[in-house]
Amino acid sequence: QVQLVESGGGLVQAGGSLRLSCAASGSIFSINAMGWYRQAPGQQRELVAYITSVGSTNYADSVKGRFTISRDNAKNTVYLQMNSLKPEDTAVYYCAASIVDSDQYEDEYWGQGTQVTVSS
Repeated sequence: QVQLVESGGGLVQAGGSLRLSCAASGSIFSINAMGWYRQAPGQQRELVAYITSVGSTNYADSVKGRFTISRDNAKNTVYLQMNSLKPEDTAVYYCAASIVDSDQYEDEYWGQGTQVTVSS
């Protein structure tokens, strides 16, 4: 059984920073791509950033230059450093990962979500 647990959300003023973490646990053989998505009220879930197993990254245009995704493979953890936050970054942030379990079965897993609120 595999789980993703997020932490680090909260309330911050515009221009501030937050760091999100997402740790994978359970019967993990390997982890491929890991990413962060967000969903604002009344809007569809959108990709914020992802990172491959070898460290290649990709970002949504709206966060380029402000957000940085990274991972610690030894800890099965992905991070999202968010700087220069804007009110429009307010959303529930979800992590996702493509994980191969101990039975060599690959599936996509999601965290429970963490609220990020940016006040103006």
